[in-house]
Amino acid sequence: MLSREKAQSAGGFPAVFFMLKASKFIAGGNAHGRSQSNSPFGVNKMVSLLSKIEVVNLARICSLILIIAGSSQVIAVYAPPTGPSTPGVQKTKRQSDYGPPAQIAVLNDKSVKESSGIAASRRFHGVYWTHNDSGDGPLIYAFDRRGGSKGVWRVSGASARDWEDIAVGPGPSPEKSYLYIGDIGDNQGKRKEIIVYRVPEPEINTKGLAKSKAAATDPSEAIRLRYPDGSHDAEALLVHPRTGSIYIVTKIAFANPGIYEAPGPTHAGQLITLKRVGTLEVPSLLGGIITGGAISPDGRRVAFCDYIQGYEAVLENANSPFETIWKRPLTSISLGSRKQGEAITYRIDGKALLMTSEGSPMPLLQIERR
Repeated sequence: MLSREKAQSAGGFPAVFFMLKASKFIAGGNAHGRSQSNSPFGVNKMVSLLSKIEVVNLARICSLILIIAGSSQVIAVYAPPTGPSTPGVQKTKRQSDYGPPAQIAVLNDKSVKESSGIAASRRFHGVYWTHNDSGDGPLIYAFDRRGGSKGVWRVSGASARDWEDIAVGPGPSPEKSYLYIGDIGDNQGKRKEIIVYRVPEPEINTKGLAKSKAAATDPSEAIRLRYPDGSHDAEALLVHPRTGSIYIVTKIAFANPGIYEAPGPTHAGQLITLKRVGTLEVPSLLGGIITGGAISPDGRRVAFCDYIQGYEAVLENANSPFETIWKRPLTSISLGSRKQGEAITYRIDGKALLMTSEGSPMPLLQIERR
């Protein structure tokens, strides 16, 4: 917890203290640290986030009001005046291109209880892939836009330490579409390396009934990655649809998260040091608690989500190099009501965003671009 004395002595900035009604999320959760509460935050999780705050990263926060049902505890929140923005990031505001969010389905498969990633299949129109958060095996689940289950697969050669996101992209064989599964979670900040599993998209029987027993995928490849500047927690994995470059965006409260790249094509069998290519200036009082991300099929847009809302950046024009997108401003997007939103993806035509939420039955939400 950030004490009143510590906040007041940190650089002479004023301290603002808020009453937080915190849920039992994390504290009192299940064996894997997850609670069945409807609240996206809890006291213990917020304290953990606050304990990592550096004063230099707090200059952008003017105020913070969190009202979370569940219990009543007091947490001190330090809120200094706004400081300078991140260099190079364009600040021009842009209105959201999207209409109101709508729930379009509920997943029939009750095995998906903590959907932590979502990706649109490139092989099968209207089919999506998801997986559970930590605590499940190395399993991926396919479903359609109506919530109908299309099967479950065990990823051959993979283990599930802390799977956080999934993406679709190119791979070693030009004629195949590949799933990229990010074992990138690191709540304790102790992992020396992280893994992204790459496996060809499995064959789906789109007409028949889905099998309830998990089938085996083709053998997966383990792409081993490490950060150039120490361990980071992350929940957002993005793969460029043409180059196959892998991007990971870290998760950090009250600060700008880092953007790291493994340029494509990537190869398994060697430890790859990621390159830090920038920071993401998130227009949120909570900072960069990014829980999911995706690149549009045409490579011109990137989208992110946190527990509260979504964000999108768009290339200035079709001829702009993709790497310039990290300097484009993020636009806030309403994603609707989610119990604990940790997944976002583009529809295969790029004209809509789809989101899931943890909880069973899992809801499927959509917002369409105007």
